[in-house]
Amino acid sequence: MAGLRTETDEEAAPASRVLTRLGLVALQRVLDAHRAWLEGGAGGLRANLQSMVLAEADLERVNLERADLRGAKLIDARLSEANLCGASLQWTDLTDATLAGADLAQAELVDARLDGALMAEANLSEARVKNTSFRGANLRGARFLEAALDQCDFSAARLPGVSMLQARAFDCNFVDADLSGAKLYNAIFRCCRLLELSASESNWSGATVENCDARRADLAMSRFDRADLRQSCFCGANLMGSSLQSAKMNGADFQNADLSTARLFDAAIMGTNLRGANLRGAQGLTQNQLGQARTDSGTILPNGARGPFMLGSGAHRPGRL
Repeated sequence: MAGLRTETDEEAAPASRVLTRLGLVALQRVLDAHRAWLEGGAGGLRANLQSMVLAEADLERVNLERADLRGAKLIDARLSEANLCGASLQWTDLTDATLAGADLAQAELVDARLDGALMAEANLSEARVKNTSFRGANLRGARFLEAALDQCDFSAARLPGVSMLQARAFDCNFVDADLSGAKLYNAIFRCCRLLELSASESNWSGATVENCDARRADLAMSRFDRADLRQSCFCGANLMGSSLQSAKMNGADFQNADLSTARLFDAAIMGTNLRGANLRGAQGLTQNQLGQARTDSGTILPNGARGPFMLGSGAHRPGRL
């Protein structure tokens, strides 16, 4: 186990920490003492695994609830169904680790690395995640309910079926990530990079997607009912068959986007850029709505005619496909 550390040592940068390898016998003593600590038993001691090297360690189903793992090296470690609820994971390296079904609820993941990690069905609800990398990680069916994500990298990560209800993401990178079938009700995404995101059949109902870049994203058959999309860019995005009923789209950029057969009942599109957009078969638009948006000769209007939209033309009514 690591010795006593001063407050200054604990706040030191990762480069200044001395890594220590921990043998199986010593690790078991730490785990036993931690179990006693969690149960309030005699001789209990919170697990302190700061800066320990536990690469390729077999820690499946281990209970490290509220443990201190700051700076630990857990590359390729096996932590399936492990309990890491409330654990301190600042600077922790979990590259290529297996965390399938692991519980990281309320954990603190700051400056951590989980690139290539297998985290299917993992629970990160209410976790605080800042400046952490999940590049190429498999997070299929993971839960981020009410999680706070700040400056995280999910580029090329696989997150199909993920639940991010009421999660908050600020300045995060989701470029080329897979969020197909994701549940994002009432989530907040601000200043995030969503370029070339694959998120067909995802549900963003009531979500805020503000000042985000979602160019060329695949959002076909998705739901954005009552969502706030103001000031975001969806240029070249695929929203075919999506529902944007009562969505706030004011000032959003949908240039060259595919909105064919989309449902836009009661959507606010004052100043929305629909130049070059495909609105063929779009439903729910009134001529007053469409007259407030920006269209041009490249816009395909709901009735199949080319724009720009002219009041009284009737082109806001969807034509046969």
